[in-house]
Amino acid sequence: MSIKVALITGASRGIGREITLALAKEGYSLAINYFEKNDDLESLKQELKDIDYKLYQADVSKYDQVKEMIQSVHSDFSRIDVLVNNAGITRDNLLMRMSEEEFDSVINVNLKGTFNCMKHITRLMLRQKSGSIINISSITGVSGNAGQTNYAASKAGVIGLTKSAAKELASRNIRVNAIAPGFIETAMTEKLNDKVKEAMLDHIPLKRYGTAKDVADLVTFLASDKSNYITGQVIHVDGGMVM
Repeated sequence: MSIKVALITGASRGIGREITLALAKEGYSLAINYFEKNDDLESLKQELKDIDYKLYQADVSKYDQVKEMIQSVHSDFSRIDVLVNNAGITRDNLLMRMSEEEFDSVINVNLKGTFNCMKHITRLMLRQKSGSIINISSITGVSGNAGQTNYAASKAGVIGLTKSAAKELASRNIRVNAIAPGFIETAMTEKLNDKVKEAMLDHIPLKRYGTAKDVADLVTFLASDKSNYITGQVIHVDGGMVM
């Protein structure tokens, strides 16, 4: 049986990093996308020194850059079995104060970036007659969140992309699912003050914050044959925060 190949976007830090390491442990060859070089990327390379991987720099919001990246991955590995659309940004602000740039940048990376990757990988997976696409959405895309109209819109859009693509691609054995994380402990959430964190915890029935590993464990399941009858789903990883 040939080794499966996974492409992970935004893989150098946070949830993307944990997903990358989890898939490495499962024996995947890895195509690792990053936006720009940083210390996190260098430390990730050290952790993957015994793993079959290659790095691909690309801005997922740029259609042609993504096309070139996916062509390069296919040229290097001959196939792509799993796509994890993880790259994402936030530019939080109240609706009345939100600038056009703050809105557009989040939509371009989070939503258009997901579309770009799905668009350019679909033809390859159709030829393979197999594939698993896993889109990282957010609970915010399901329930909304004050101060995040741009982020909520982008992540709700990812859910719509997921469900529509799942219907289009199912007949060719390509599965498309989304994961909606809740409050996950990352460098991004560490910036929040304690009062905000405590208020958030009051809304989580399991009474703990999520970890990047909680998300990564679900990714490895959805990437595997163990989930081969699951498609078009949005699975919450939120400790019961949104039911």
